Amino acid sequence: MRIHHVGIAVRSLEAAVPIFEKLLGHGPESEELVEDQKVRVASFEAGESRIELLEATAPDSPIARFIEKRGQGLHHLTLEVPDLAKALAELESSDIKLIDRKPRMGAGRESIAFLHPSSTSGVLIELVESK
Repeated sequence: MRIHHVGIAVRSLEAAVPIFEKLLGHGPESEELVEDQKVRVASFEAGESRIELLEATAPDSPIARFIEKRGQGLHHLTLEVPDLAKALAELESSDIKLIDRKPRMGAGRESIAFLHPSSTSGVLIELVESK
């Protein structure tokens, strides 16, 4: 298992991308719209992991609600697992509360699922299946 990426909620990609370009020394490798999650994503390579900047595209999106409640900042930590369906089944049987009981499509067309922060010491954890 490894840290796949860290998701950071931002009000504006236009404002945040130049900051991370300066910090990391390069621009984002990709930018995309994930319509079903109502989010625009700018992804930066950072060593063996990535940093994803997340901008809401609608006031009712999870990112918009997060920023309204907590402000900009760390939104989630993503861990890579070899078999997402198996990991979800094992975690659920261990009384970890799941947000997603089944994998769904995330940024980069990767198979993802979220764990509820109430079961993970207050941290929103996303799992992504290894390619």
